[in-house]
Amino acid sequence: MGALIVLVVAGVGGLAVGSHPIELAAVVEAIRAYDPTDGDHTIVVASRIPRTVLGVVVGVCLGLAGALMQAVTRNPLAEPGLLGINAGASLAVVIGISYLGVTTVAGYLPLAFLGAAITAVGVYLLGTAHRSQGTPVRMALAGAAISIVLGALTRSILLGDQAAFNQFRYWAVGSLQGRGFDVIGTVLPFALLGVAITLLLARSLNAVALGDETSRALGVNAGLVRGASALAVVLLAGAATAAAGPIAFVGLAAPHIVRSIVGPDQRLLLPATLVVAPAFLVAADVIGRWAIAPGELQTGIAAAILGGPVFVFLVRSRRMASL
Repeated sequence: MGALIVLVVAGVGGLAVGSHPIELAAVVEAIRAYDPTDGDHTIVVASRIPRTVLGVVVGVCLGLAGALMQAVTRNPLAEPGLLGINAGASLAVVIGISYLGVTTVAGYLPLAFLGAAITAVGVYLLGTAHRSQGTPVRMALAGAAISIVLGALTRSILLGDQAAFNQFRYWAVGSLQGRGFDVIGTVLPFALLGVAITLLLARSLNAVALGDETSRALGVNAGLVRGASALAVVLLAGAATAAAGPIAFVGLAAPHIVRSIVGPDQRLLLPATLVVAPAFLVAADVIGRWAIAPGELQTGIAAAILGGPVFVFLVRSRRMASL
């Protein structure tokens, strides 16, 4: 309930706060009786409502992707950003911009899915090399190593292509600014499919957490659950990254916040993450606009500033070992 209140307050605040502050009465009037000749109404309807809706969609995607990765890998550090999934999607998008002339979110989308999928497989193979078990530390190191390599490749391409750099730089910092309903409509089907798969897996994830033999005794195919989870992560992380760029910490912080309240039961954790994650991201976006007004802190940077202390707390907390 607290997260829902934060989401509602942040959502309403996001319609009023920005480089051009708008009174709440004008916001309500813009929604109730939109006048296209009124500048404030146009800002609310054409810019801030799509921005808030996209923040909810991206927050849901990143939060569920992080929760799934933590559940399947039993790794409390698992998150699309920390394990290099976002870096893989970013590199694929840069290649598309620089070598294929891609300029739209619809074009970014398949590239982001492809980059996210290849990176996920690469991190898993590296983390389990030599038939070793994919421990949290090993997987985190594999993700960090691959993320650094992919980041270097991304920068090397951009440094040699000024046009691609200009197109990529705003997308790369992670931003909800300037995205309209066309962007939301492009990524929403993939996001909804990812959400549906995730929620259907909740009960099976609880069984898999008990071990492969126990899950088999309960009638759950652990391999199939992991495969479906990987598909959902690619859909969710790819859709979020294509729409708003690489945004870190939401997928790490939101599931841990929820787990500290409802416990590890995926039947409660996943639905609660649907509320907490977008509340976290939309609140970060609004705080980023409010903190340096009339300027604006990009959403990805604001989320990192808010998520950083949470990450430090998690690293020092014994809760991480109790997944």
